[in-house]
Formats: sequence, structure tokens, C-alpha cells
Amino acid sequence: MKRLALYFTAPYRVSVQDEPLASPAADQVMVQTLVSAISPGTELLFYRGQVPTDLPVDETIAALAGEVSFPLKYGYAAVGQVVAVGAQVAPEWQDRLVFSFHPHESHFLASLAELMPVPPPVSPEEAAFLPNMETAVNFLMDGQPLIGEQVVIFGQGVVGLLTTALLARSPLARLVTLDRYPRRRETSLALGAHASLDPTEPQALPRLHAMLQQGADLTYELSGNPAALDQAIAATGFSGRVVIGSWYGQKQADLNLGGRFHRSRLRLISSQVSTLAPEWTGRWSKARRLQVAWRMLEQVRPAHLITHRFPLTQAAQAYAMLDQHPEEAMQVLLTYEG
Repeated sequence: MKRLALYFTAPYRVSVQDEPLASPAADQVMVQTLVSAISPGTELLFYRGQVPTDLPVDETIAALAGEVSFPLKYGYAAVGQVVAVGAQVAPEWQDRLVFSFHPHESHFLASLAELMPVPPPVSPEEAAFLPNMETAVNFLMDGQPLIGEQVVIFGQGVVGLLTTALLARSPLARLVTLDRYPRRRETSLALGAHASLDPTEPQALPRLHAMLQQGADLTYELSGNPAALDQAIAATGFSGRVVIGSWYGQKQADLNLGGRFHRSRLRLISSQVSTLAPEWTGRWSKARRLQVAWRMLEQVRPAHLITHRFPLTQAAQAYAMLDQHPEEAMQVLLTYEG
């Protein structure tokens, strides 16, 4: 049979191509994709050709093995239904709703180790948020927010909003978010932020400092904008923590480390979801963190963050919209009807 697969073919170019797909091997299943989520922070780096070429595409996901070069497949949030099983696979996998860290394709083959059954309370669209929710869980684990702390988040894209939703469940003294786009700021407030500011306004940082006592205890930089890291450092108080969750790709961060940073004993923490911090690995695993992410999806119910749905065949329009009009979008899904 044939499937449709999305390829990044050159900077600012994607195409959807027909390609053959074999039957499942004895230990595999075939999944027909229902929806897949575009992760705009990471995927726009590939779309724009801003990913460093000296790194693997993703060394922790089997379906994304290989080096960064065009043409390439990408994506890691596919939800679908098992439509065929190999001879060695238990028959109860037939028709099961599953999630996989897999590129945008209409059908794909996978071993059972590459699949996670979707818990019944979670819809297919909500399940597509799993990677970003796991990332948000990882940010809380790395930042370790404490009762009564003042927390600031730069960036209210999908990951930033999910992080806000989780932090709003903690007994914080203050939770302030910053984002350029009004729609995201409004959503941030609805999710539980105490205030949400536009970081491009001249008085944004003075207003932020006026809301906090002696600066933030914990600051997250999730905007994807290297300039925001300098703002995040400036917003953080003595001995505070700055968790850097953004991946800048080839973009460089120009930091002012010659002023108060030098005497403030700040901690800059690199946070990325592919691994767990060493202090957690004695008791935690990726499987345990994913279990927490599934539970958080059941609590947050993030489907209201979906602003656009595009058929896979219109994927080029989806990426162009995210690139040119980010103010209009939060979560964008690709759909696979028919």
C-alpha cells in the first residue's frame, strides 16, 4: 500500500509525498494516523533551516534517526489507530488507539515499544499534546518550584501555556507570564497566571519588578527568542534559578553578564526533555514522567488550546501561517481524514 508523508525539502519548503509502505513485520503493527501535532518551537527551526547540522535529528527517537539534512521527515506527536498487526503481536492490539513519537505520516509501522495506548479519558486530540505536556512536567522537575515562591515565565506558546497550567496548581505567591501576543496572554490568565505582560513594552520589566519582592525566585525562558534570556536573568533575584527551556538552534544569545549577574549567584539551568536530570534517575524514568504527563492531560484538558486544524495535504499552509502569523496560532493540528 501507499502512504502520505510530510517532508521538509528546503528552508521554508515542505511537501507531502506518496510513498510505498510494506506490511507489518511479525513484531510490528500498522498505525493509521488520526491527528498529529505541530510543535512550532522546534519544527519552525527545521522549517526555517535554523537547526545545527552537527547534531542528530533526535538521537532518542528511533523514527527520527539520522543527521540534519534536507529532505527530512520530522514531527513527534502522532495519534492513530492500529489497523493491522504482525503474526507475533497479541490480537488485542487491533483497533487500539495509540500515541507514538513519530513524524507526520498517514500510516506507519511501529514495534510495540514505540507505542503507548491512549488512556480512555483522553481524546485523540488531547493525546497529541503528550510531548509538550511531558516537557512542561520536566520544566517543573528541573525548576523545583517551592511553596510561596515568585515565578516568572517568558513565552506563552503551547509549552509555555502548559507550564503555566501546571504551575498554577502549585501554592505560589506570584505567577507572572510574558508574551508578545494578546491571545496568548489572555489564555495564560485563564489558565491561572496572576498577571501577563507584553515583554516588548518599554515599561514591561519595571512593571514586572514592581509586582515582585526582590526579583523572581524562579524564571523560565520558553519563548525561543535569545533576547528574552537576558530579560529573564534581569527579572531574577539573588540566588534565583533561570530554567532555559528554549532551543535557539543556530540563533545566538547576546547576554549581559558583566553587571548584577556576576554578583547575584544566579543559576542557569539547561532543561531538555530527552533526558532526566541526574538527581532524578535513581527513582524516576521516562516512563514514570510520561505517566505524570498523561495524568496532567486528564486534568488540564488542553483541547481548548487548539486554534487551527489543517489536512495533511495542506501542511505547507500550516507552516507558512505559523511562520508569518504566529499571533494567530497556539496549537496547530494536522488531520488525516480519509
